[in-house]
Amino acid sequence: MDEHPLVSIVTPSLNQKEFLPAAIESVLRQEYPRLEYLVVDGGSTDGSLEILRSYEGRLRWISEPDTGQANAINKGFRRCSGEIVAWINSDDVLLKGAVEKAVKAFRREPDLGMVYGDGYLIDERGVVKRRFPYTEPPNLWRLVYYSDIILQQAVFMRKSALAEVGYLDETLHWGLDWDLFIRLGKRYRVRYLPEYLACLREYGMTKTYTGGYRRLQELGRVIRRHAGRLLTPSYLGYAVDYGLVQLPEMLRARLPGGLGEPAARAVRRMVSAVADLVWWYVEDCQGWYPDGGAGRKARFLLPNLRRPAQIVIEGRLPQYSPEPARQSLTVVANGRPLVKVNLPPGPFRLVAPAPAWLTEAEVVRVDLVAEECISERHYAAVLRARRISYFVDRVEMAPLEMG
Repeated sequence: MDEHPLVSIVTPSLNQKEFLPAAIESVLRQEYPRLEYLVVDGGSTDGSLEILRSYEGRLRWISEPDTGQANAINKGFRRCSGEIVAWINSDDVLLKGAVEKAVKAFRREPDLGMVYGDGYLIDERGVVKRRFPYTEPPNLWRLVYYSDIILQQAVFMRKSALAEVGYLDETLHWGLDWDLFIRLGKRYRVRYLPEYLACLREYGMTKTYTGGYRRLQELGRVIRRHAGRLLTPSYLGYAVDYGLVQLPEMLRARLPGGLGEPAARAVRRMVSAVADLVWWYVEDCQGWYPDGGAGRKARFLLPNLRRPAQIVIEGRLPQYSPEPARQSLTVVANGRPLVKVNLPPGPFRLVAPAPAWLTEAEVVRVDLVAEECISERHYAAVLRARRISYFVDRVEMAPLEMG
């Protein structure tokens, strides 16, 4: 990769005059030497075109009807020439230095398909409210079976990778970014940058806030497409969140005589209690915890690199006094055992070459199955216990030449 590869950024917009200048300025102020910027307007009638004309010579723009956000973004990507691409919505902003930080990550690891970072939530005036709370390091299993753990505004992609997996699905309205990130994660290595790269604007008229049951239905389609079934932890979580907001209002509208405020509060408390129970299950369902602790069965999804590769597992087995811990671990890939080892106390590193039959699968499903549970301690969460077999620091599909 060149020291300064061309980076293309697309902004889809429709009647966003209030926020559009902030989005444009956040891109133009990046101070990156090779930046291509295209605004794809869907035929705005609110004065947005006058704003775009004021930036003539500093960006490119088009204004014509489209079939939705995904269509507008794809249209922009196909007209761009950058080796690295991203999109920033017209009501969101990039933070200073975001492009430069993403480019450095791609230069360090040329085989990456996507990088992403942290971000902030801002209000209608652009005031920071808090950190975007859902961002996590790359974990394809959690991305498919738990939730969308990636802030779209902080994502940069290699255009060749985007073209290979097929751009955005233009039939999707709410889950278009989640679906794309899963497809990229199944095919390419992805890196998380512990840097703040962008801001997501939260206000009452955003698509997420107004999606309702149609949004839940669409997210169910995405889940079924990638998980092979609908009833997953991710669907339970989204369904509970939907019910938490909608059920009191549905009862209020449909019950004879309506639903009084005391009853509505009782319903909300009941749904909230159910939501807590569901989310406890959803949070723990992978069998792998934020501090690296792994239960008797820990589940992972890894990208199929379509070339000679190996599964690399690094971790540690605590030694509890007075006797050293003993543990046997079986690595299962796509339902077939690959290797079984006895772990010594302390750090360990397992390397399992991927057999030929594994490289033909769409994605590599790795289960780490332990024989013993060592401890139920060392967990910060209250009201719940956990059974720990060992700790995992890294599970990755790596090209053979990387070791």
